[in-house]
Order: sequence, then structure tokens, then C-alpha cells
Amino acid sequence: MTPDQVTGFFGAGESFVEGTIGAALVVLWLVALGLHLARPYMASTTGKFTLRLGADLWWIIYVAIRDVVLLQVFLGSFIFFYPDVVTGQDLPVTGGLAAVAAFAALLLKLTTKGDADLRWFRVQVLLIALGAVLYIGPYFLGVQATQLTGQHITKLVPALVSSQNPGLALPLCYLSAALAGILGIVAVAFNLRLTSVRRPMPGSEE
Repeated sequence: MTPDQVTGFFGAGESFVEGTIGAALVVLWLVALGLHLARPYMASTTGKFTLRLGADLWWIIYVAIRDVVLLQVFLGSFIFFYPDVVTGQDLPVTGGLAAVAAFAALLLKLTTKGDADLRWFRVQVLLIALGAVLYIGPYFLGVQATQLTGQHITKLVPALVSSQNPGLALPLCYLSAALAGILGIVAVAFNLRLTSVRRPMPGSEE
């Protein structure tokens, strides 16, 4: 194979992977939102178990799957923090902001009491719903509508697709990366503060 063929092969593979991630994120966003909205059902179902162990396992598995899916959403959304990917692929123009919403929900899980505090849990659900709208809306109205024709369609589609609207996609990419960086600093500071708190050893008199 010639160098140009090798470059083209890896370029096609990279484009395929990025396009696959973009499509998979639609499903992941829907699953993440659905699992968080299903909390009342999952909580009520725990009362149907005759054994406490069964109820505990049900709740632990639910929370683990729910939070892992949301984490996968954020990790998959890392492609929106790379300017070359944003401008080179047909992706939702607001995908980076959706990633920030997912990261903010994860940060609330870390810094609050989680499901024990219903007020902050509702904020998490609102952030996930906002992220889903910011991602799925432009994906279907922009990326998937590229084959449609019509005066209004041809004006709307380019504005929602990152590769066709770099004037908006690049500022949102840099803004999203900055916001995610700030949230990351907050998460690190919170963890460092927790580890710096001196806790008495079991059995000590302090």
C-alpha cells in the first residue's frame, strides 16, 4: 500500500468511528434520560421484594447502570472537544454543550447526597433532559435532515450541523471545553478537600 492509501485508510476508519459514536450517543442519551425518569418506579419496586437482599441488589444494579450510562454519554461526547472533529464531521452543533450538561449532572452526583436529596436529583434530571434536547434535536433536524429538500430545510440544516456551520461550531467547541475544564477543576478540588479531612481511625478516642 502506498502512503496515500494508508493515510486514506486510517482517515476512513477514524471517520467511521466518530460517525458511529455520534449515532450511538442518541441512544445513550435516551437511555440515560429514561433511567433517571424511571427512579420512582424503581424505588417502588424495591418494596415488592420479600428479602432485603433482593431489594438492595435491585437498587444497586439500577443505580450502577444508570450512572454508568451517563458516564458513557460524557466519555463519548469527548469528540466535541476536538475542533478538527467538530469541523470535519456532520455532528450536532450543540453536542459540546450537551456534554457539559452531562458532566454537570455527574458532578452533582459527586458533590450532593445523590438520590437522598430529591431537590438536587431533580436538577440532575433537568440537566440530562437539557443535554438530550441539545443533542438529539440538532441530530435529527440537522444531521439526519441533510437529504431533505426545500427552502426552509436548506436554511435550517446547515445551521445545526457542525461541519456546515464552523462559525458557530468552533466557538461552542471552545466554550464547551472551557466549561468542562472548570467543572473538572471543581470535581478535583472537592475530592482533594474530602481526602484532606482527617478522619478518626476506628477504635480511636478522638
